[in-house]
Amino acid sequence: MSKYSLTAMGGTFDIIHRGHLTLLSNAFDISDKVIIGLTSDELAAKKGKTPINKYEQRLENLTSFISKEFPNSSFQISKLENDFGPAVLEKEVQALVVSDETSDQGKKLNELRAKKNMPPVNVVIVPMFLAKDGTRVSTTRIKNSEIDLDGNLLSIDK
Repeated sequence: MSKYSLTAMGGTFDIIHRGHLTLLSNAFDISDKVIIGLTSDELAAKKGKTPINKYEQRLENLTSFISKEFPNSSFQISKLENDFGPAVLEKEVQALVVSDETSDQGKKLNELRAKKNMPPVNVVIVPMFLAKDGTRVSTTRIKNSEIDLDGNLLSIDK
């Protein structure tokens, strides 16, 4: 029996890496079902991100990744057009899984839920997965060829 029946989390999931695996693993460990907000191309652009993959490709990649890594898990992927998506609207959502980098989102979400007379969610903060150099694993670092998907260093001058 999981701690929560329904948990939410979100991300761009452009290049799925070890940090994403850590977040997803934590979400599936504590919840019977996970709603994953997948950032739309428009929202990514608003946030100053330039994904390599368009939304449809990221959706396909994320779906197959979850099916492979967490084969018996219950999940739903929703397109995120704003910072919160279904986590604000669904009363049944009990927790929000965030990284320590995005932990302020939990406070903002609970303020929005309070305005809608909805119960607050528990905010579950998952520490960032660190690369071999002690710096966080990120899509940007992977795109810049600093690290691989698992956080191994690629630059010879490091």
